[in-house]
Parts: sequence; C-alpha cells; structure tokens
Amino acid sequence: MGIGEDIKQSKFKSELSKAIINILYTNSWLSQKQVLLFKPYGLTTPQFNVLRILRGQHPKPATINLLIERMLDKSSNASRIVDKLESKGLVARKQCPNDRRAVDVIITSQGLDLLARTDLDMDRWEDGLVSLSEEEARQLNVLLDKLRA
Repeated sequence: MGIGEDIKQSKFKSELSKAIINILYTNSWLSQKQVLLFKPYGLTTPQFNVLRILRGQHPKPATINLLIERMLDKSSNASRIVDKLESKGLVARKQCPNDRRAVDVIITSQGLDLLARTDLDMDRWEDGLVSLSEEEARQLNVLLDKLRA
C-alpha cells in the first residue's frame, strides 16, 4: 500500500508534501511497533533509547546533558527517564568527581542484561522490515540526512 491508500487521500499539494506526510506516518507506524516490542520488558521507547546510549558509553558514565544531546526524541525528559530506570535498578547515579554539581549516570549490570535480552527481539524486528534492500536503506538514509541539512 502507498501513503495515499493508507490515509485515504488521493491528492497531495506536491511530492514534497506527500513525502513529509509519508515520513510522519511511517514514524508513527514504526513507533507503534517499537512500543509493542518493548512492552514485555517494561520499557518505553525513550527508556530503551537512554539504555542504549548508556551501553554505548559503558564503562564510562554519562551526564544528563549528554543523554539529552544524543536522545532521538528531543522532547523527552531525560531526568525523569533516568529516575524511572534507576527505580528499576537499570541505571545508577553518582556524583561526578570533577564537578560536584553534575551527576554521572551509568548503566548497571541489570540494565546491560536487559538490553542483551532485547537485542535478539530487535534484530528479529529489523529483519522483518526486509522490504528494503541494503542499497535502498542506504539511499533512504542519504535522502533523510539531506532533508534535515
């Protein structure tokens, strides 16, 4: 199906307008799929994103500002997400030795274990999106980067 059929709209102002609507619709579609993927693990998509950032930093800690810079959803409240993850034992906070006003956040072994369990499901989910070849995915990445430039 195409975007026109999916949203029951036959005419668009322009191909660019159609592409923008298609991107927004596809983002929502992917987000809904991820919500279902992370639900069994008790995670939201922003929580998963923070855990992935922290795993990438591991064993070095991250600051809240670093998390904010690297998060996919810039409207998410990183401090609140870290609070939730800390209450689940997935991350830990400690005072930054170089700046007593800053707080370091580090992923715990429990957080690393949880991400390891999600990796297989994430791989399967991504493999399920096989309607794009590697070359098409590369072209899509180039075009999306170009759109934001």
